[in-house]
Amino acid sequence: MDDDKPITDQAMETMTTAVEATKDAAVTAVKQVKKAAKKVAKKVAPKKTAKKKAKKAAKKTTKKAGKKSSKKAAKKAAKKATKSKKAKKAKR
Repeated sequence: MDDDKPITDQAMETMTTAVEATKDAAVTAVKQVKKAAKKVAKKVAPKKTAKKKAKKAAKKTTKKAGKKSSKKAAKKAAKKATKSKKAKKAKR
């Protein structure tokens, strides 16, 4: 500290330096946190998308299976109906 300057000026200088240092430290800390968050996001994001894709695929397969089974059931019912009609005609 300079003896030539008044105490108030010296105090203001120290405070401004402290504020600047804190500001710089905060900025670097934020940068580091952002960098770390990006790394984590890169690791986590693919897993989430894979899970979503798997869910969608599962939904699709269940839908397809449901459609197929309903079609088969309809075909069987139609066949049975025609068979029963033929059997009734044969009995006459």
